[in-house]
Amino acid sequence: MSIATTTDTQEAVKIYSVNELTQQIQQLIEGRFTCVWIEGEISNFRCPISGHYYMSLKDEHAQIKAVMFRGQNRSLSFVPKDGLKVIAKGRIGIYAPRGEYQLIIEYIEPLGIGALALSFEQLKRKLAAQGLFDESIKKPIPFLPQRVAVITSPTGAAIRDFLKVIKRRFANLEIIIVPVRVQGEGATEEIINAIELVNRRLDVDIIVLTRGGGSIEDLWAFNKEELAFAIRRSKIPIVSAVGHEIDWTISDFAADLRAPTPSAAAEILVKEKELLLKRIFEIKDRLVSIIRNKITQKLLELNHLKGALKDPTKMLQERLLRVDELALRCERAICTHIEKKKEKLLSLKKSLYICSPKNKIENTKRELSFYKKRLISIILQKLRENILYAKRLKNRLEDLSPLSVLKRGYSITLRFHDNKVITDPCDVKEGEKIKVLLAKGNLISEVLALEKRDE
Repeated sequence: MSIATTTDTQEAVKIYSVNELTQQIQQLIEGRFTCVWIEGEISNFRCPISGHYYMSLKDEHAQIKAVMFRGQNRSLSFVPKDGLKVIAKGRIGIYAPRGEYQLIIEYIEPLGIGALALSFEQLKRKLAAQGLFDESIKKPIPFLPQRVAVITSPTGAAIRDFLKVIKRRFANLEIIIVPVRVQGEGATEEIINAIELVNRRLDVDIIVLTRGGGSIEDLWAFNKEELAFAIRRSKIPIVSAVGHEIDWTISDFAADLRAPTPSAAAEILVKEKELLLKRIFEIKDRLVSIIRNKITQKLLELNHLKGALKDPTKMLQERLLRVDELALRCERAICTHIEKKKEKLLSLKKSLYICSPKNKIENTKRELSFYKKRLISIILQKLRENILYAKRLKNRLEDLSPLSVLKRGYSITLRFHDNKVITDPCDVKEGEKIKVLLAKGNLISEVLALEKRDE
């Protein structure tokens, strides 16, 4: 019975593959957390060549990896950095190849400060570092200007306040209004073109750049880097009177003089102070705030509905993550390979220096010179020995040579036809020719008679 029970239990257990289990977890988590808001501090931020943002969000007790794809981060007006506390909205995704869960960010903003405000601070620090706000380069304001060019919206409250103060305090002051848009797309370009137009064609003493107050979004046309450079290029002094007293823009810092309000700009020009109609601007600020809150609420509802839908780009995003990972691994592998080759090259360079062919050639030359001298010495010694030995052999040969005997008067008799030495008279016949060898020549003779001698 126990064996059967064990078998039944084993048959009832479902065994998952790693991929199947990951898919189950993926469906469970991604289906549960389709839209989440998270607060944390950015760490390990990096932006590879793909343009995606990779980071970790952490608090005192935990951290979670996060990614913001290039399509979403293009709309950001600030650049995330390590240590920045943020609020992010996104969905939880599972990256199956590594078995990791992460937050796929769709929206992010700094905690306690708006994205536009952070962008403003970043641009302000950048231009200040370039010396664009230095007091030493700013032009002086005329004491009593006669002609003033006002670059602003012709229908805005700013120009009405400005003209009202000017009319009451200095009726003879000539005002030239240059109409431009002061907010929205293309407003900055119109303002820059107006500044250049006044410098080229109008004979004025001063330029007033002004508009009414509003939110940071409303004033954003005056927070552009290109406008700051256009203000500094102007040969005519520029007064910036944008927004309320509490509103500061990049144009305020770049201008030759900053006025807290449009009316204050008029008072500065005519040397009179007057209270502004602050209530109108407060109502406008409240209205803008209400509209912004309403827009934010609608965006949250829209993002919630969007998160409930299936994301068709999910698979593409995972592939993009994989591509980035492979690219990083490839880059590391190439760098490691290059470093190894550099080390090997350095080692070969040292070895080549130690085993220099030039040194080897010099050593070989010295050895060859030494062996050459030694060989010549041995050869000369050998020649001297051989010469002495040859002389001894020559003396012995001369002592043993028949020629020595011939020199004492002896001769050698040979048969003429075969040069055989004759030692016995029987070896020749009478009348036969014989050759007689002498010390200084030979004789050809003929045998006349044969005589034998007894021993």
